[in-house]
Amino acid sequence: MITISLELPETIFSSRRKSPEEFVQEMRLVAAIKWYEMGEISQSKAAEIAGISRAELLEAFAHYKVDFMQYSEAELQADLDHVSSQGYY
Repeated sequence: MITISLELPETIFSSRRKSPEEFVQEMRLVAAIKWYEMGEISQSKAAEIAGISRAELLEAFAHYKVDFMQYSEAELQADLDHVSSQGYY
């Protein structure tokens, strides 16, 4: 894993009522959700970026009022094929 340093104003943590660690986690989550919403990444990649499970990501979509069905027909078929090949159904 790569570590990246960011310079942020100290006031940002108090304005969000978050510790620096909580702020960074939320920043990862909202960035991943936005990129997913824009169609730039998959749910799996969004969950990976956010550092959470897909189930937790779906809960975050509900919290942030983001439609979890951002699939094209081809993407949906690819996910279904993957799930099928893994023996999930």
